[in-house]
Amino acid sequence: MISRRSAELGMATVTAVFGGLVAYGATEFGVGWSPSGPEPGTFPFYMGCVIVLASLGNAATALAGRLRGEAPFITAGQARSIARFVLPILAFVPLALVLGLYLATALYMAGVMIWQGRYPVWHALLVSLGLPLALYLLLERGFQVNLLKGPLEAALGL
Repeated sequence: MISRRSAELGMATVTAVFGGLVAYGATEFGVGWSPSGPEPGTFPFYMGCVIVLASLGNAATALAGRLRGEAPFITAGQARSIARFVLPILAFVPLALVLGLYLATALYMAGVMIWQGRYPVWHALLVSLGLPLALYLLLERGFQVNLLKGPLEAALGL
C-alpha cells in the first residue's frame, strides 16, 4: 500500500526534476534580453522555474503533515486492477516488435476481451480478427501507410 504522503512526495520530486531540466535546457538558447527582445529560452526557463516552485510547494504541503490520516493513495486491490490494465499493454509492445502490429493487435484484443472483459469467445474473435483487418484496409490500402509487419504478414505477402 502506498500512502498519499509518499505519492505526493514522489510526484513532487518527479515534477521538480522535470522543471529543473526544462530550465537548464532553456539556458542553451539564452534566457536574457537581447536588443530584439527576449531570447528564445526565456519563456521555457521561467516555466521550468514555476514548475520547480510549484513542486516544492507540493512537497512542503506533504511534509507539513496535512495529508496524514487520509485514505491510502492506492490499495492492493486498486494496484491489481491497474496491473490488469497495464501489463497487457506492456506485453503488446514486444509482441508487436516480434510478431508484427496486426497479429499483436489481434492477440491483445482477444486476450483483453476474454480475460478482462469476460466477453464470449466468439465476440472476442470477431473483434480481434476484424480490427486488424480494418486497420490494414484503412491504413495500408487506403492511406498507403506501412505499419510494422511480422512473419505472418511476410508469409501472406502483405
